[in-house]
Order: sequence, then C-alpha cells, then structure tokens
Amino acid sequence: MTALLAVAVLSTGCAASTGAGGVTAPSPSTDQARAIAAVVDAAMTTDHLRAAIVKVTVDGREVLRRATGESMPGVPASPDMHFRDGAVAISYVATALLRLVDDGKVSLEDRVSRWLPEIPYSDQVTLGQLAQMTSGYVDYVSTPELTAAQYADPLRRFTPEELIAFGTRRPLLYPPGTNWNYSHTNYVILGLALEKTTGRPMAEFLQDTVLRPLGLVDTVDPGTPAIPEPALHAYTAERRQFLGIPAGGPFLEESTYWDPSWTITRGAIQTTTIDDLATTATAVGSGTLLSPASHQAMLTRDLIGRTTTLPGCTTCFPQSSNYTYGLGVVSTGDWVMQNPMFAGEAGAFASLPSRKVAIAVAVTFDQAAFDPTTGAYRNMADRLWRRIAATLVPDDAPPMPPGP
Repeated sequence: MTALLAVAVLSTGCAASTGAGGVTAPSPSTDQARAIAAVVDAAMTTDHLRAAIVKVTVDGREVLRRATGESMPGVPASPDMHFRDGAVAISYVATALLRLVDDGKVSLEDRVSRWLPEIPYSDQVTLGQLAQMTSGYVDYVSTPELTAAQYADPLRRFTPEELIAFGTRRPLLYPPGTNWNYSHTNYVILGLALEKTTGRPMAEFLQDTVLRPLGLVDTVDPGTPAIPEPALHAYTAERRQFLGIPAGGPFLEESTYWDPSWTITRGAIQTTTIDDLATTATAVGSGTLLSPASHQAMLTRDLIGRTTTLPGCTTCFPQSSNYTYGLGVVSTGDWVMQNPMFAGEAGAFASLPSRKVAIAVAVTFDQAAFDPTTGAYRNMADRLWRRIAATLVPDDAPPMPPGP
C-alpha cells in the first residue's frame, strides 16, 4: 500500500529540558521528527498497516503529529480523526477509583460485596484486586459463549449484567490476590461498584473526575456505536473461521461501527483522538490527578515474582520488568502504557516519566496483516510505539515483545 502523508507538524529549536531526578529530556528537533516518521513509514509496509496516526511529545512540546495511509479507499487518514480507545479507558476507571481513595470515600481493601452482594465471589474480592486484575475472575471475552454471540452479531448490544454472567458462572481461577490474569470482567464489575459508590452514572462520573480535569474534550462515551466525524475506519478478517470463509482467499469486512459494548463497563466505552491519547500518556506518567501515594499504587510493580502460569488460564504468566500490571496500566522497562486492540483497530499510549516523553499511536490494518487461515492478527501499535521510543530515547528503550 502506498503511504499517504496527511499532516506533519514539527517542533524545532527547543532547548533541552530536565526531567524527574535531574535526567535531561531529549530536545524536540526536526531530525527526531524525521527519524520517527521514517519508523512509521517502514511499519506501514512491514506491519501491513492501512493507516497510522501518531503523536509524540517531549516535556509537553510536540515532536511529531502525523497521519499516514488511508482511512477508507481514497480517503487519507488525518490526525484529527476519532477512533475507539478500548482499554485506554481502563486507566481512566482506575484513576477515578484512586481519586475516591484519595478523598477517603473508599479503600482498595473494601470488599465488592459492600455494593454488589449479588455477584458471585464478591465477598472474597476487593476493589483493589479488581483494579489490578488479581481477583481470579474468568475473562468473559475468553468464553465461547461471548465469542459466539459477538461474532454471530457484531451489532449486538450487551449489558454489563450479561457480560458479568459470562465471566462469573465459572469458578475463580485462583484465590483472590494470589495470581493475575487479564480479565475484562474485573472492570465491568468495578464500574458497577463505582456507580453504586457515587450514586452517579459512570459516564458522568468519569467526565467530572478524570476527563474534564485533564482537558480531554474529545474523549466521550456516546452511548451508541457512533464515532464522531471525522472517523478513522477499521477493517478486520477476524470472523473468517466463524463464518467458514475458505482459507487463503481474500476476506475483509468493515468493522468501524461494530458495537463495542462488550469491551468494558458502560460509561467508559469511549472514542478519542490522538491529541487526547497523548495527553493521557503524560497524565498517567506524571500522576496529574492523584496523590503521590495513589500514583505509586497505580504504577506498582508488586506482581513481579508473585504470578505464575496456570492450567486453563491463557493469560496467567510470571510477570517481570518487561511486563507488569499495576492498577489499570502496564509497566514495561521504565515506560508506562496501555495497548488496546479489537475489531481491526489497535492503539497504544506510552510514557517515560523520567524523561517526560509521551507517545500515542492508533493503527488499522490491511488484508495481509490477518492470518489467511484463522484471521488472527497482532497489536502492531504496541510494536510501533516501542520502535518510536527506541528511536527517540535509545538509551532507555522499552523491551520489544518476542516475535517478528
């Protein structure tokens, strides 16, 4: 695919700045912008991307804001396009929880049964375990019931209660607090608990507590599958096997307006822009809205040495400095990030707090990105931000996941 450059905004002539601990942050420059743009251009071919939208800042100063490729055939991607933020909203929900902790209204040790006694195992699970995904709840996304329902009708709207039922009708994978597994079930339950705690709808609570204070004017839960215009369009082949499409032949369907209600709690099923995503990276890395104690809790690495593989749990593994889960965010090397992927779109935000670097990426995929037999694909936004980071801060590059 021919890469189409929509917009490139470069910042030049900035003096070096000092980050946390006296570490000198890299100075934004035209050379850095060109080097990052070259990384993105290469990824368009090697990672089979249809579009890539990228924003990079250093100490709040813009290094690069750029869109490459096409949103739809004949329609160039642009940096002002809106897209779904998926798991990025997990960081907002965790921030909202920690703000309640800072206000003395809840504790991370509070049992979920205080608000939701009807949910199985809620008398054993705490708010903090939901936020860190150490509750042991099965991930409803991994259940055949959810997969079949969602792939049979991608426009189906799910309720939180339906999603929780998928994830709680099976026993806990382990005693709460003794291991870790990625589970969307945690954050759907946490959202309902926060609604009960505050007496407010999550969309309103998040707006007032997190989004508006951070100035995220383009990050909203529309309450429907709508995406504000201009919208970045997405395409996927992930239903190939489910639909019985023969292996090897061309198959790609537009997934832009598939209903995302299965992804997280209501009120946090959001659309955003690359500018808001970059602002989020900075805010999460610096702890803008949190007390020092709560920010430290969010970025904790206390799962290192405490988690193991477990039969029947595909996301249980020993966590390390390469990947460890805090409260709603992931630490990888010295970086903090989130990296959503679903329905033919992938994204990432990443922050290096010590150097005041923020990276935001959103990508969509061409046909060649999808396995010709299964339709499976990989989060190339996660790989792209890491390559950008290695170009910008080579002496503190994040680890690269295994694989091509």
